Amino acid sequence: MSNKRFSSGSGPSQRQLRVGELIRRTLSDVLNRAEIHDPDLNRMSITVGEVSCSPDLKVATVYVMPLMGSVPVEDAIAALARNKAELRRRVSAEMTLKYAPDLRFRPDETFDRLDETRRLFSDEKVKRDLAAPEEE
Repeated sequence: MSNKRFSSGSGPSQRQLRVGELIRRTLSDVLNRAEIHDPDLNRMSITVGEVSCSPDLKVATVYVMPLMGSVPVEDAIAALARNKAELRRRVSAEMTLKYAPDLRFRPDETFDRLDETRRLFSDEKVKRDLAAPEEE
């Protein structure tokens, strides 16, 4: 067994990815079925885009976005943060981990980055550079 506490690799371990995906699915199901006793949260349609876990699996960062911009993302994150204890309890009931991970909610900016990437690729200078034959 290795004496290093955390992986020295550049990305998350397979276990971090597996646990993150399990948390994502569980949170999505709980939010979809409106199992939380908060009417404000149950009125919102929230997408859980990604969950990344710390190497020790004690902290899970949950990236969320309200569907179709139905409510401001800050309101959705505030509602989730208010109900963090109940969400954490639901997640821990589904998993067999030693510790229930602490949930931290952040806005999912993936779609914003995609729009920026599309805008960059549609720029005339970038199109010209991409179309230019490679010189050796």
